[in-house]
Amino acid sequence: MTLTRRFSLALPLLPLRAAAAGPRLRVGSKNFTEQLVVGELYAQALEAIGATVERRLNLGGTAIAQNALLNGEIDLYPEYTGTGLGVVLKEPTEGDAATLLARVRAGYAERFGLQWIAPSGIDNGNVLLVTADTARRLGLATLSDLSGAAPRLTLAAGNEFADRADGLPGLRRVYGMEFRRLRQFAALGLRYAALAHGQADVVNAYATDWQIAARGYVSLRDDRGLWPAYQLCAVVRDAVRREVPGLEEALAAVGRRLDNSVMQRLNREVDQDGDEPREVARRFLGSQRPA
Repeated sequence: MTLTRRFSLALPLLPLRAAAAGPRLRVGSKNFTEQLVVGELYAQALEAIGATVERRLNLGGTAIAQNALLNGEIDLYPEYTGTGLGVVLKEPTEGDAATLLARVRAGYAERFGLQWIAPSGIDNGNVLLVTADTARRLGLATLSDLSGAAPRLTLAAGNEFADRADGLPGLRRVYGMEFRRLRQFAALGLRYAALAHGQADVVNAYATDWQIAARGYVSLRDDRGLWPAYQLCAVVRDAVRREVPGLEEALAAVGRRLDNSVMQRLNREVDQDGDEPREVARRFLGSQRPA
């Protein structure tokens, strides 16, 4: 009997094996580095409990990822509480991190039948950054400190920052902050370049950007609570959450290992070192786990 013939005789057994296989899950993400890495972390953690995972990463922005979830094209993806509450639910984003998480959970469950689970230690919200030298020279630690020095300083920010409620209008309203000059850059990398080369004194950025730790920038604390929390969690179709044993704990185990400093490092390994998100996730999950 030839090898081909033996293989063909074995084919009727394959459906029985498939029936005994683990659940099939589709993991999505939005289209920037952090989302690609966390999407991979979720995918690999679920594969470790026996799931067959189809990756649908790099989908696009919030609206695309949310619609994919509602249409059943994906089963879960990473999202941020401030985005879910303000952009998807279109509700006010006042309150501390725990309040925002409770409100976004209730809103998504009621309106969409979606569940927010596995909250992480990541809060990827807005930050204003300065160099360590500027912080030391001007005595800056908080946004209140910055408000006194701002009339002498140049801010580098995104194109929408001048008009957004949580941009310059919010800084004026909450802190009375007015800068000497605003320089607008669509690309975040150009803002960091302006700061590094002395073309700006302050930059609007995000709390898990790899440049913060790598270049020793100082993140000024939002001491009057202008910006909401952007805590990263997994958003999951409720039917999937209920039907897949071990799913919540697998994702929660990922979330417990993630905070801003860890995420800055993982982002750097992709954006600066050039590693693939899948390899970064594999290396991280295989590293020694905390006690």
